[in-house]
Amino acid sequence: MKHFWNLLRIVFALFMIYAGSQHFIKPDFFSVFVPDFLPFKSFIIYASGIVEILLGVFLIIPKYSKLAAIGILILMLLFLPIHIWDVFTDTPAIGSHKAAVIRLPIQFILIALAYKFQKK
Repeated sequence: MKHFWNLLRIVFALFMIYAGSQHFIKPDFFSVFVPDFLPFKSFIIYASGIVEILLGVFLIIPKYSKLAAIGILILMLLFLPIHIWDVFTDTPAIGSHKAAVIRLPIQFILIALAYKFQKK
């Protein structure tokens, strides 16, 4: 079972690295997720991309994986209100109501995985 969790941790880390890199490849996609009341939208998009990439890299390194998992857990909890808002708004940032409804449970799965990895 230990090998399963290690493999899942690496897959999750690669997902985080991929997601973070998308902030640089398609920054306009992420623009709608940053609330209008926050200044420096571009900075927030790029900074969160850097954070996701770094947390993904550190999640792969056993010495830092627990700390990275805690960071991912905090990040996913910070993103949770955006996904909840998307489910209940008439114009979801993610594009459609159906996508928002699908994305919300995925966010809870990511939170649960980050929690599990920080416990290991």
